[in-house]
Amino acid sequence: MTRPSLLVAGLVCVAMAPRPVLADEPPDPYFGEAVYYALQGDWFDALERLDTEVLQHRDVDEENLDSLYLHIDDAEFSLGDFELRYRMHHRAGRAITAVLEGAVDERVRNDAAYRLARIHFQKQQMEDALLALDRIEGEIPKEIRDDIEFLRANVYLAQGRPLDAVPVLEGLLKSDEYGGFAAYNLGIAWLEDGQRSKALEQLDIAGLIKSNEPGEFAIRDKANLVLGTIYLEDEEFERAASVLNRVSLEGPYSNQALLSAGWANMSREDYERAIVPWGILAEREVTDAATQEALLALPYAYGKLDIHGRAAVHYGRALDAFGAEIEKLSDSIDSIREGKFLEALVREEIRKDKDWLIRLRSLPETPETYYLMELLASHDFQTGLQNYLDLADLKRRLLTWEGGFDSYDEMVGIRRAHYEPLLPDVDEAFRKLDSRLRLRKEQHRMLVKRRNDLLTTPRPEFLATRNEQAVIARLDLLEAQATGQDLVRVQRLRGLITYTLHIEYHERFTEFDSNLRSLDEAMATLQSEYDEFVRSRQAATHSFEGYDKPMQRLRADVQQSVEKIDMLMARQGRLLEVLAIDQLIARRDHLENYGDKARFALADSYDRATQAQARREGAE
Repeated sequence: MTRPSLLVAGLVCVAMAPRPVLADEPPDPYFGEAVYYALQGDWFDALERLDTEVLQHRDVDEENLDSLYLHIDDAEFSLGDFELRYRMHHRAGRAITAVLEGAVDERVRNDAAYRLARIHFQKQQMEDALLALDRIEGEIPKEIRDDIEFLRANVYLAQGRPLDAVPVLEGLLKSDEYGGFAAYNLGIAWLEDGQRSKALEQLDIAGLIKSNEPGEFAIRDKANLVLGTIYLEDEEFERAASVLNRVSLEGPYSNQALLSAGWANMSREDYERAIVPWGILAEREVTDAATQEALLALPYAYGKLDIHGRAAVHYGRALDAFGAEIEKLSDSIDSIREGKFLEALVREEIRKDKDWLIRLRSLPETPETYYLMELLASHDFQTGLQNYLDLADLKRRLLTWEGGFDSYDEMVGIRRAHYEPLLPDVDEAFRKLDSRLRLRKEQHRMLVKRRNDLLTTPRPEFLATRNEQAVIARLDLLEAQATGQDLVRVQRLRGLITYTLHIEYHERFTEFDSNLRSLDEAMATLQSEYDEFVRSRQAATHSFEGYDKPMQRLRADVQQSVEKIDMLMARQGRLLEVLAIDQLIARRDHLENYGDKARFALADSYDRATQAQARREGAE
């Protein structure tokens, strides 16, 4: 008889939720879309969208104008969390380590340290997990406080340090989420430390916890099963039966509990009580190992009660059941060797159901899946199965993307047909506009230079109006020709104009500066519109130019990836088939051994029943 595993299988993970968006923060729709997929457990889709969004955000010229700007820390943290959930531990570790080393809020840093510790725990790197947990200090998010302590206790237990785990687990006994798990693990910690009486007392407490929560309900049954098994191995059969009877008849540990309860009653020679749990168990799913053992144990109990006729009937039923299961196992092994097992695993219509494993197991046309639940009990098989399914999903996505390349080519062709006839006229108009803009920019530059020169060296004549400039030119001509009184008159007129220019110089310079500043704004607007036109022109060209080589490269990359995935799926599938076949062969050998025992026991029961019948007839 094998003692059940003493540690809780796996770590209870808490779904990551991003920081809530404040009222004055604009939402980022792409980040929200990634979180939407993550909350549904579609980690690849969430990664695909968020990874693309973060990469694009890093490439923008003005990050503060991007809608992701206010959420970039949350996005990068979520990216690491999604990678962790998709079992990309290396990338997740790097992303979360970057958050730890960055200038982030203390709460975010502590959350990142916890997730990094969880990565190390899942990779069986306990020292690194403990170092990550030790980095947690200061303010800790309330929603992960119990998660951190529960993880710490599991690390201590995995390191063989049960005494260090004890105070941590005692602090979790009143936790709403981990109270039941802590009560069970505390008993295991005492047991591993060799303090048997404390361990039995604590397991008894854990086995009496009242809860309707499925997780705690299951751990309560597990505590009773472990405690009952310990009593059974210690030959305290009455106490073992009492504790095992507390296990729910519908829980995941019910079959093993019923089997052990029957052996506890059998060991104390209470054969009638042994018949009750074995009778219940014998009517259950015959592929379960405990049920198969009960099929033999039940007639054995009847034999002990000298009810040999009924014992013979049950031995016959057991023999028929074993024969049928051996035939199923042989069919399963043959079907797996033909490749049908892997085909059944990737059936899309089955996996859309959250209970797809149960449905797959019950499909009448797939004998290769009859013992799937038992196969999944193996950690190696679970890991290999998930890897195979992920590869199948990736291949399906790559083929879908490959089919979309033709649509991109068509879209680029439509853009080319639309823009190419328009661009020659646009370019001609642009050349004229560019020439005029260059002239205006040069004129503007000269005016700015003149203003700057006037600030240091006043030149009133430079601010003369057009009419005044014409008069001055006329006076220059007359002055060159005049003599005598005419020359005096010309000079008087020049003096009048010069006087006017000097008197009005400051007023005219102020007006000139004001007009030039207005012109500065107009030139800036003109330059902005010019730049916008250049960008639009470039965007029009870029919308259909330069896509040929990238598309060819993408097609080649997809094809190479599909070929690589095919190779990896063949290897992984072969590994799964070998694991499945080896386990099924072992189960078949075991059933054949049971069948041999049932045949001998059946013959013996018939002999005993015949002898009893003869004795009764002789007595009459």
